[in-house]
Amino acid sequence: MKVWIAHEEGRELLGPLPDGVDVEVYSGRDGYPSDPAGVDFWVPPFLAQSKVTAPLGDMTSLRAIQLLSAGAEVWAPVVPDGVTLCDARGVHTGVTAEWTIGAILASMRGFDVFARRQRHHEWRVRWQTTVCDKHALIVGAGDIGEKVAEVLTALGTTVTKVARRARPGVHAIDELDALLPEADVVVLILPLTDATLGMVDAKFLARMKDGALLVNAARGPIVDTDALVAEVASGRLRCAVDVVEPEPLPAGHPLWDLEGALITPHVGASVDGMVPRAYRPVGPQIRRFAAGEPLENVVSDGY
Repeated sequence: MKVWIAHEEGRELLGPLPDGVDVEVYSGRDGYPSDPAGVDFWVPPFLAQSKVTAPLGDMTSLRAIQLLSAGAEVWAPVVPDGVTLCDARGVHTGVTAEWTIGAILASMRGFDVFARRQRHHEWRVRWQTTVCDKHALIVGAGDIGEKVAEVLTALGTTVTKVARRARPGVHAIDELDALLPEADVVVLILPLTDATLGMVDAKFLARMKDGALLVNAARGPIVDTDALVAEVASGRLRCAVDVVEPEPLPAGHPLWDLEGALITPHVGASVDGMVPRAYRPVGPQIRRFAAGEPLENVVSDGY
């Protein structure tokens, strides 16, 4: 059984593997380490764009892919029949939730505004808002959404959660129109699928209350960027985004210059310890695969 992983340091993170499992490193930047037709289990690089999926055509024996990220939107449409796609759900929960909470607090307390004034040595008090006694709507009640809800609740925020389907304590996504006008903060933390592509359009944003904050910790194409720019430029809404469409955001794009926009360059999970964190599920998955056991975190319908 041949396994390809994306990082040399990943070898020692796999733990003991069964006899007959041959691990090779293919970073995606150099040539193949051996014949790709013999690969059974593949762990591709982080944050894969469409070109990183190109080896699929040469992997004629491939039966399983284990991603190092939670997002599977690049892979789901192109994985061949008979190949099981698994994501790294839960691996980046803590650090992504950390970015989300940090972005909410920074934006609502005006840290980005004060940082810009610091460059000019300008000491000027400006009253800001707070998450205390406010209402947050979390769109995407998975692991990360639940962690964000937990922290916001501890800070005195009333939290409403939304997912694809209703369950105890969680509303269905078709209730969004009724929920949006009540939220001071709207957090997007859901996968990019056909159903969520362009979901946050001009109509969605118009339903948000005056002065509300939109936080995108999900994927850029979920939001209509032009519609967002129009609302933030008017001063009616604010935004804190780690992902945008297009990405990277072009240097001359109007979103850069809006005082109501806090922008980070897709760094929600880009922190120290990322490789060891991402490889936590890989060794167990290889062992399950070698034993013929069901794999975990199998992607279905983009989730």
